[in-house]
Amino acid sequence: MNERLVSDRLKCVASFLPKGAWFADIGSDHAYLPVYVCKRDKQAAAIAGELNEGPYQSAKKTVTAEGLTNRIEVRKGNGLAILSANEVNQVVIAGMGGSLISGILEDGKQKLAGVEQIVAQPNVEARAVRVWLQNNGFRLNGESILEEAGHIYEVLSAVRDKHTAKMTEKELLLGPYLMKEGSDVFQTKWKAEIAKRERVIKQMKQAASPDLAKMEKFRHEIELIQEGLT
Repeated sequence: MNERLVSDRLKCVASFLPKGAWFADIGSDHAYLPVYVCKRDKQAAAIAGELNEGPYQSAKKTVTAEGLTNRIEVRKGNGLAILSANEVNQVVIAGMGGSLISGILEDGKQKLAGVEQIVAQPNVEARAVRVWLQNNGFRLNGESILEEAGHIYEVLSAVRDKHTAKMTEKELLLGPYLMKEGSDVFQTKWKAEIAKRERVIKQMKQAASPDLAKMEKFRHEIELIQEGLT
């Protein structure tokens, strides 16, 4: 497989996995991520999970073409249902909304007993993933933000830790590591998010019966974001 087929987004996800990872990639699509990881790390092995027939067949084709059928198993099924308990050490869920990712983790909670690390790349609503991790004994140990093809992506890594400290409201929304780093991409994303919320508030004000609670929520979020950008 030509490494140029692997997006910067997936390379960033891969960078959070340890050497010798034995991981599940949920919603693996063409299995590019497992193939990329396993070609660069001879000790790594993976299970590629895919719900839909088309991507499932694509993933099988990629793995076979790369001669990696002995180290990557492609399975068809919904979320973490493809796994047995204690089967993998890491779980990756990339390229979905944050609410969907946290829903998959919640539905498959009993399959996570032996999992040491979760790497998630939510396309939107990263906050929902941070909340789930915090409430389920996983501590954020790294985050990354990048822009690719006009989209901004956040990548979160969390390790199992019963004594995880509670994140503040601001940290849950913006990401503690990302906020501390305050990169240009981070600034760009959240300035755009402020403008988006301001537009929505303006539109709501013109409604016959404005949703005051929602307007207040957006105003509060704007305050949090402004604090996080300074």
